[in-house]
Amino acid sequence: MEQPASGAESADAADGVAEALDRPLPEGVRRRVVALVSDAFGGLTVGELPAQLRQYARFTPTRRAKFAGNAMAAALEGDTLFRQRIAERLKESQPELAGALEAGSPPAAADPVDVAAAAYVLRPVGWVKLVAAAGEEAQRADAERADEASQRELERLREELAQARAHTRSETERLRTELDSARKEAEAAQRKLRGALSDVKRGEAALRRRDSETDAIRAEAQAQVSAAESETRRLKTRLGEVEAALEASRRAAREGRSVEDMRLRLLLDTVLDAAQGLRRELALPPASVRPADTVDAVEPGRMSPKDIAARALSETDPALLDQLLALPQAHLLVDGYNVTKTGYPQMPLEKQRLRLLGGLSMLAAQTGAEVTCVFDGAELAAPVLLAPPRGVRVLFSKAGVTADELIRQLVRAEPPGRPVVVVSTDREVADGVAKAGARPVASLLLLKRLSRVS
Repeated sequence: MEQPASGAESADAADGVAEALDRPLPEGVRRRVVALVSDAFGGLTVGELPAQLRQYARFTPTRRAKFAGNAMAAALEGDTLFRQRIAERLKESQPELAGALEAGSPPAAADPVDVAAAAYVLRPVGWVKLVAAAGEEAQRADAERADEASQRELERLREELAQARAHTRSETERLRTELDSARKEAEAAQRKLRGALSDVKRGEAALRRRDSETDAIRAEAQAQVSAAESETRRLKTRLGEVEAALEASRRAAREGRSVEDMRLRLLLDTVLDAAQGLRRELALPPASVRPADTVDAVEPGRMSPKDIAARALSETDPALLDQLLALPQAHLLVDGYNVTKTGYPQMPLEKQRLRLLGGLSMLAAQTGAEVTCVFDGAELAAPVLLAPPRGVRVLFSKAGVTADELIRQLVRAEPPGRPVVVVSTDREVADGVAKAGARPVASLLLLKRLSRVS
């Protein structure tokens, strides 16, 4: 709880009201007052502080003077009780100065700013005059210091001006010397430049003469080359005529019979050789079927038409593939990836190939048929190191050629009449090979047949 002011404090308050400054505190006095309040601030409790200053209670004196200076000055001016408490702390810290001010005789050797700041806080009789006199004294001191500083600055500037003038004179002399030297060098460079320009003009004239001579030589050489090419073409034509005449004379000398007889004999030999080759290629056995055997009928003791119909095989029956491969000289062409991606697409390509080729090797051993497996070369990131299994020919399509096109080439390479079976689910491939005379079957049929092999 705050204590009531004593009689002396009441008298000080009355004096403070009676006397008042008619001008703001000088800046130096104000800073000293704020410093006095900040130093005495820490000796007060939070309850003794004005409400607006309590938030700065934990600040250091330096930070308090920096951040709360205006608030402390306002509280000191407006709160008499707060000023009296600060005055008590000042009396305790500076008793001699406080006593002298209250006696009306401030120390002559004391700093006027300190005297004015203490008088503003203590408010003795005549404190306004003390503050005003201290402010005037401080202003005179500031003015004297400013005059002294101005005089020193003026002297310094005069010395710098003298040095600058001396430096300017020496720099001017140096620049004049360098300018004369640069002028002489420029004149020498201009003379050299004029000489170089003359040399360049002479060189350009000589270069133009050489260009003219080169063009004339090039035109003459071109004319000679054209004449030589014409003569070469004429000689080649004449040489062709001579070679044709020589060949005609040689052919006439070799022929012992007429040209028509030779063509007829050649055609006959060709037909005979083709017939013998076709018979060997197809491995045709002696004819054992007669036309009457082809008529649909039931012989005594044979199967009825109903039994014959029961023997018809489905397109997905693996026995159909066995019947096709049982034909003489049968050739089985397999679209490799079409089969593997139908049967086991989740496996890597390498394992797909190995699994398919293993089944085809066993199928070739069982049926004795020729087996060729074709893979698409575009699926390969690098060349495949693969040992073909026994009885199976393994082919990869070249760059820019699909496996479907390679299969069609293989079908076209077979002689007409040879049994060729193509395994592929691709409708375009199936239709194409069917037109070429091959028998297409679905990939699922081969997968069923291979599962029976394994």
